[in-house]
Amino acid sequence: MLRFLTAGESHGKCLTTILEGLPAGLELTQGNINSELERRQKGYGRGNRMKIESDKAQILSGVRWGKTTGAPVSLQIENRDWKNWGKVMSLDINNFDKELLITRPRPGHADLPGLLKFDLEDVRNIKERASARETASRVAAGSVCKKFLHEFGIKFFSVVEEIGGVASTIKLSEIEKRYQAIEESQVRCMDKNAEKKMLKLIDNAKSKGDTLGGKFKIIIKNLVPGLGNYIQWDKRLDGRLALALMSIQAVKGVEIGAGFGFSKLPGSKAHDEILYGRKSFFHKTNNSGGIDGGMTNGEDIVLGAVMKPIPTLMKPLMSIDVRTKKRVSAEIVRSDVCAVPACAVIAESMAAIELAGAVLEKFGGDSMPETLRNYTNYLKQIRGF
Repeated sequence: MLRFLTAGESHGKCLTTILEGLPAGLELTQGNINSELERRQKGYGRGNRMKIESDKAQILSGVRWGKTTGAPVSLQIENRDWKNWGKVMSLDINNFDKELLITRPRPGHADLPGLLKFDLEDVRNIKERASARETASRVAAGSVCKKFLHEFGIKFFSVVEEIGGVASTIKLSEIEKRYQAIEESQVRCMDKNAEKKMLKLIDNAKSKGDTLGGKFKIIIKNLVPGLGNYIQWDKRLDGRLALALMSIQAVKGVEIGAGFGFSKLPGSKAHDEILYGRKSFFHKTNNSGGIDGGMTNGEDIVLGAVMKPIPTLMKPLMSIDVRTKKRVSAEIVRSDVCAVPACAVIAESMAAIELAGAVLEKFGGDSMPETLRNYTNYLKQIRGF
């Protein structure tokens, strides 16, 4: 079973990731991880924190001479900004200062429910861990899983569809061949006209102390049919992928394939007709987004998600001081104006983690050669069906 855990606070010393369950023999370098971390930091509308941090992961265990050993892989990302928060984030009780307590929770954030749940008086204890800074750890884990999935020819692509109501014109069939343009776009958009409008909208929101959300899509190619399972609710791959994306901070909606568009279609137009050719089954369309009955069906997986505007505003909404119970403005914190492009990259990693788990459940061995042999035998089985 593949699993991962993250630890660390936004302004603590570092972020830590432990990834367990990878087979031995996977070629892995810190460069494989750091290239993905660099993608996460990009995007127009990011805050000043990204100017401070230059996220680099250090592999602490589980890799020797460039290959995984089968032991847990542990990764560490330094928080360079920690040196500016030494007293605030100190472990020493002697550094306690009541004046440093934050008591004005932000609407839309984990602040208030976290205070109530853990019986705390300082919002910082909540915000440090609930912060989207934690997603750097997820991308570190996801980058390792992407490297594993690459051994099976599986590829990931993401694109921004909409920011703040400005929608781009996207043909999913064009994303792979135009992906370099998407990677170079400041908002991960291949529609240049929409990109200009998005950039202007972000600038306008920044000038008003506001934030913007949006929509993005992920396309995952070259998956064999049969990953996931229908026999229990928690084994269905579409449910697992939806959970993975919904767990990302500020994501409030997920769809697979046609998703919410199914509400407008009759069954005769909703479902994908099955065809056969070149000794394999395929589908005429892909409204199901590559998953039927909780299992991959051989088509591209298509995931969509909505990210709400970041709840930290430079012109804050009203809140309640949890100490005095008086009506006050919410806390002002350094933050992004728009992080939709970065969220798409994070979602790639979360999907990669779940898919790596599904591949290992189906083909898993203790080593890469064993796992690849199992995969090759399965290909022979389905091609001879």
